[in-house]
Amino acid sequence: MQTTAVKHEYDRIPYLVAFQNNSGVRDVYGGLAEITVLESYLLKPEDNPSDTVLVFMHPIGGGAYLPMINALARAGHHVIYCNSRFRGTDSALLMEKVIEDLGAAIKDAKDRLGYQRVVLAGWSGGGSLSVFYQQQAQHATITASPSGDGPDLTKLDLPAADGIMLLAAHISRHGTLTEWLDGSILEPPYSEEFLARYRQAQIDRNRRITAWVKDKLAELKAAGRPDDEFGFVVHGTMADPRWLDPTVDPNERVPGTCYLGDPQVVNMSPVGLARFSTLRSWLSQWSYDDANGDGVDCGRDIAVPALVIGNLADDACTPSHTRRLFEAIGHPDKEMHEIRGATHYYAGPDQRSQLREAVAVLSDWLVRHKFVGTV
Repeated sequence: MQTTAVKHEYDRIPYLVAFQNNSGVRDVYGGLAEITVLESYLLKPEDNPSDTVLVFMHPIGGGAYLPMINALARAGHHVIYCNSRFRGTDSALLMEKVIEDLGAAIKDAKDRLGYQRVVLAGWSGGGSLSVFYQQQAQHATITASPSGDGPDLTKLDLPAADGIMLLAAHISRHGTLTEWLDGSILEPPYSEEFLARYRQAQIDRNRRITAWVKDKLAELKAAGRPDDEFGFVVHGTMADPRWLDPTVDPNERVPGTCYLGDPQVVNMSPVGLARFSTLRSWLSQWSYDDANGDGVDCGRDIAVPALVIGNLADDACTPSHTRRLFEAIGHPDKEMHEIRGATHYYAGPDQRSQLREAVAVLSDWLVRHKFVGTV
């Protein structure tokens, strides 16, 4: 495997991507309602020109300074990290609007910054987002979010990427939430019979919330207020048995903890997954049966080379997610690598060797697929 010994100096260039907001509603607090503005960063090596750029986006952003982002730039790759309009909060997030945001970021990278080729780099929740985006960019079929609101993806200019990399990614936000929903309390280790009942109880709970959401939307429409929203709290969303029983979807993670800390604490804390939501956002982002951004469902339509990396000490995106994504990818040119000992974020000095290994894998794949330098 080719490794990158040279460390490149790079410039971190902040910039904005702005475009007209045609949704008719205000998506986030503050700013101009009629303009959508995306905070973006270009990490550009000073001495290594390239017409290919790696584009990262996560539904709620916040990853511009992750170790992997910086390490890829130091390895000589041009990297864009673009935050969606929902930076830092997902209570009103519609995945279809995030697709619109990612399309705007890619168009800007090509039209203004001059990059000819784009490789989608989907980290964590950005993985299923990237697969969803590529599916719709290749052939748009979605005309509205599950609640019937915009945008119509068939009417947007969504440039398709030339390659896709899924890094420490999970299958979908709605699938992950459902696997983490609190169903009951029992001490590990868990029997197969209990796990089957627990997983079904999680799906049933998701569907009950979805049914209530749809009833509430219908109630608002019947009252002559079809554009009204309604916020609500979802308790108990960080209760995946994997975090307590290391024999469930086994890897090298530390039992009794998760990527946000102690599961017992996080299960009810404000930072838990999907803690605060709204009706339309639930259907688009968290509904087990209605959400469109599903990495497994969208993956079969991917028509570009794909690289999938799993971190074997990851306490968020466990091996079954990595393998389900890899198996779902429809393009024959696909590879999967697993990094032993790597945690979700590669955070801390004891993760430097794992980070180097992951960057070497990524760089090797990019070189072999001619996604480096200029054509």
